[in-house]
Amino acid sequence: MTALPNHSEFLLPGIRCAGCIAKIEQGLAKTPGVHAARVNFTARRVAIDHDAALDMQALRDELGALGFTAEPVIEKGAPSPAEAKEDQRLLRALGVSGFAAMNVMLLSVSVWSGAEGATRQMFHWLSALIAMPTVAYAGRPFFRSAWGALRRGRTNMDVPISIGILLATAMSLFETIVDGPHAYFDGAVSLIFFLLAGRVLDDAMRKRARGDAAALLRETAPGGMVLRSDGRTEWLRADRIEPGMRLLVGMGERFAADGTVEEGETAVDRSLVTGESAPERVRRGGRAYAGTLNMDAPVILRVTAAGPDTAMAEMARLMEAAGGAKSRYVRIADRAARYYAPAVHSLAALSFAGWMIAGAGWHQSLLIAVAVLIITCPCALGLAVPVAQVVVSGALMRRGILVKDGSALERMAEADRICLDKTGTLTLGRPELIEPADLDPHTAGIALALARASRHPLARALTGALEARGVAAAVVENITEVPGMGVEAAMQGRRVRLGRPGWAEKLPVEGKALACALMVEGEAPLLFRFADRLRPGAQAAVARLAAQGLHPLILSGDRAAAVEAAAREVGAEGKGDLSPADKLAAIRALGEAGHKVLMVGDGLNDGPALASGHVSMAPASASDVSQTAADILFLGDSLEPVPVAVDAARRTLRVVKQNFAIAIGYNVFAVPLAMAGLVTPLVAALSMSASSILVIGNALKLRVIAKQAATPAGPAIAVAKKAGSAQ
Repeated sequence: MTALPNHSEFLLPGIRCAGCIAKIEQGLAKTPGVHAARVNFTARRVAIDHDAALDMQALRDELGALGFTAEPVIEKGAPSPAEAKEDQRLLRALGVSGFAAMNVMLLSVSVWSGAEGATRQMFHWLSALIAMPTVAYAGRPFFRSAWGALRRGRTNMDVPISIGILLATAMSLFETIVDGPHAYFDGAVSLIFFLLAGRVLDDAMRKRARGDAAALLRETAPGGMVLRSDGRTEWLRADRIEPGMRLLVGMGERFAADGTVEEGETAVDRSLVTGESAPERVRRGGRAYAGTLNMDAPVILRVTAAGPDTAMAEMARLMEAAGGAKSRYVRIADRAARYYAPAVHSLAALSFAGWMIAGAGWHQSLLIAVAVLIITCPCALGLAVPVAQVVVSGALMRRGILVKDGSALERMAEADRICLDKTGTLTLGRPELIEPADLDPHTAGIALALARASRHPLARALTGALEARGVAAAVVENITEVPGMGVEAAMQGRRVRLGRPGWAEKLPVEGKALACALMVEGEAPLLFRFADRLRPGAQAAVARLAAQGLHPLILSGDRAAAVEAAAREVGAEGKGDLSPADKLAAIRALGEAGHKVLMVGDGLNDGPALASGHVSMAPASASDVSQTAADILFLGDSLEPVPVAVDAARRTLRVVKQNFAIAIGYNVFAVPLAMAGLVTPLVAALSMSASSILVIGNALKLRVIAKQAATPAGPAIAVAKKAGSAQ
């Protein structure tokens, strides 16, 4: 029997572009003992399946040989010290370079204004005193990356950047020493500042609130009470529970393993698995799953699967695998960047050689080569994507739509199909009282007194509805909750009951309709009916999505009849009775057919589907798992933010393409001038900065987003903090 491969994960802070992904995956594929390697570009992690003979240190050495410093990921979802340290380094470097650039520019203004002789020399030396330590400190992210690549006989986009910075600084120092008329410290420092600004913006948008499968597994019970054969009970951690054991699961506890009910009968909240908000009755021989909630009465469960074999653990694996697959998405800027280094090296070398042959001398030829290196700097290209993402994300946040991952906007712009969960997504996910519309105060007061004593979802819904109507609770005595049935009490010598229609009073109820009955001894029984209403504007939102070219499909674990009814109401196609694996299979089938799926869901059972979609959204009321897995969150009860986000994403992609056109057009115009010797390194730096400012200005028009789905900014910030805490 072949042994299953070991699985290890490493954090790789040095991943910067699509070339890094290819280098790592192809390099590890050639390593003996490695079965598979998958890079998650967004999380900057690599997952490796390998033989047991390859330990963590050996894998770290292999990654090091490829040019990447690796740190093992021990606990998923836990913040990485290396990531935090790298973020702090970038921010400090950005602050230092920005402060230095402003001061060196002020000194350069005096030189540009005509300062001569000793005054000009003094300003050059003051600029050198500011610029030299700034270049040495703030340029380290580029220098380390470039040296790491060159040391292993490779190149990357940081190599020409580093060469340009160092040559501009060295030439400026030489000019200062020989009392030359020109120095380019301002160009070198400004170059570092704009490069760091692009990198910080990119990092800010790519940092995920994704806690991976850890957030899902936190929903399970930490352990359970095991019944031994001799009658003793013993509490065991979930990872020590084994198939065949008998678990005593009390009312209000979560099941710690999968199994079948051996003794007792109860209602189970299975929304985690099915998405259905109404509890389901589980009798002897019925199935219960880890993480589901026992609501009514104690039961004894015979364990059939525990630990990594439970349905919950399988959902976690599905979500992790789906997230890894999505990380292969490569953005336009990254694909363009892989060709940057060789192209720039070639242009600079040709410029130097050409001018040397023309007899310009090494000094003039080197200045022209430096100007080419600086003017072709990918600042505008690097800013094209992140600055547009930052601007539109801020505008969407003010309208109650939180973009957690900037690349999601690109993926959402490409979506051509949308899949929605029903309960809690298309609907509000909470029962609402619909009948009777009017109640006399006497009957309503009795119902409220009994409903307050129960934690059942329908009792809570009834309590909320009656309190909202200003009903005053009646005085009742000896309140008792009968497991699986409802609540009963005494009032002025009469028995009163609120609960299952068949227990409180024999009343006709269709199928699994949401209903409970009130029985007051000596009075006519009363049936309360509830419904899970559609979100406000759901029909209009679905119609707008269809008009945008996204064919809507409802995928739900709820009953097929309920799903089909909701689908008809909003004008969509619907499929019910789906497990998390069924939803995942449906989305993958659409993907294999060439579609780009936008998945919208809210429940724990939607986690794998959200992670598998080309892009995903979830309401702010969603479970922590769905909030973690989704790329975008939206506030409020309305579904309108979904088409608003789609429209904003498509407009963002148009602006990104315009930014690329600006960046490319700038290079097409500026590079020939630099190669012709018509541009000094200082003018090159200013031109590079001007192209970056032009890209930023073009992106700022994204602030004007359609005034729809408007929501106060405060709640969006609160959701952002909650999402951040998941990290």
